[in-house]
Amino acid sequence: MAVLEQLTSQEAMDLENKYGAHNYHPLPVVLSKGEGVFVWDAEGKKYYDFLSAYSAVNQGHCHPRIVKAMTDQAQTLTLTSRAFYNDILGKYEKYATETFNYDKLLPMNTGAEAVETALKLCRKWAYEVKGIDENEAEIIVCENNFHGRTTTIISFSNDPVARKNFGPYTKGFIKIEYDNLKALEDALNSSKNIAGFLVEPIQGEAGVYVPSEGYLAAAKALCAKHNVLFIADEVQTGIARTGRLLATCGNCSCADKHCSGTPEVKADILILGKALSGGAYPVSAVLANDDIMNVIKPGNHGSTFGGNPIAAAIGMEALSVIKDEKLAENAQVLGELFRAELSSYIKSSTMVNGVRGKGLLNAILINDTEESSTAWDICIALRDNGLLAKPTHGNIIRFAPPLVMNKEQLLDCVRIIKKTLEQFEK
Repeated sequence: MAVLEQLTSQEAMDLENKYGAHNYHPLPVVLSKGEGVFVWDAEGKKYYDFLSAYSAVNQGHCHPRIVKAMTDQAQTLTLTSRAFYNDILGKYEKYATETFNYDKLLPMNTGAEAVETALKLCRKWAYEVKGIDENEAEIIVCENNFHGRTTTIISFSNDPVARKNFGPYTKGFIKIEYDNLKALEDALNSSKNIAGFLVEPIQGEAGVYVPSEGYLAAAKALCAKHNVLFIADEVQTGIARTGRLLATCGNCSCADKHCSGTPEVKADILILGKALSGGAYPVSAVLANDDIMNVIKPGNHGSTFGGNPIAAAIGMEALSVIKDEKLAENAQVLGELFRAELSSYIKSSTMVNGVRGKGLLNAILINDTEESSTAWDICIALRDNGLLAKPTHGNIIRFAPPLVMNKEQLLDCVRIIKKTLEQFEK
């Protein structure tokens, strides 16, 4: 078989099933092209993408500016490792730190790597700055979190599918209920060894669970009171997805220029990934100020590909596109329209219990159990009607289109969603 030979959808799925590890359960559609808010399958059928590669493609598929930055750099210098300097990484670090108002950036590749980096950074700060005894640091996390699937991360997950038969697990984590300030305060008071609080501003994999108004600000204040680092995992919520450049979006340079809504908090450690590259390349980062980041010394942490020239060039352009095209503002406006339209439909629906979210990160709650196939069946019908989405937690369907979507396209998608749901109404 020639490498570039065109396959049918069935042939492509058969190849993956035979030769690939079965660690995913994809929707049965084989994509071969993407542009803006649209994707096409191997047979040429066109779909609205309403998942955006789990919010990695916020800038739209194959954004021409990002693709150009990638190809231009790829023809010049691709990789040096960090054994040497390169002439693009410093520019990217300056651009990103000025954008988010932090002193320093530590570049990595994937979201899970960035989370692991933040955990290491927090622990080292705890021992060398806060004065916690070595190997005694504890980090508070939330139930129903999703921060990745590395061994350390699944150690504090309560997802049995992610955890079972992967032990022994890493110690040093205290799990509390999400969106519960008393639980956080009790945990902070429970030990002098608390180093950090790792939290998602919105729990995406848990079903786009949005915390109560003021929760993040109050949580940050509690952390500050106890000299504990507030660590925001914005891998999925960051880069304009929720209608602001960051879902936490406090005291950063974007607040007046690019964001909608009231700034809330500034994390002590900020974790970014996914749309940091516009979906063109694996790019992630951890940002912090000098009093935290300077505990990292040569040899403490690294990655052969982290901070490579292609990633740096793409990272700058991807952030520039977000700003220039005012995608945070667009997400804010279209998100309000989407929830209003779906809320109107839900008033007379027996199939959908509610809609929730911020910006263009939203979900609908299907009136069935988590064990049922209803949400999956609805997503298959949505596919047949020209829109791609995926269930999470069994009875929840997440909707997260590229932020370059316009009002006319969004309303067309709402029409498809309503039409599809009507097929399932009792």
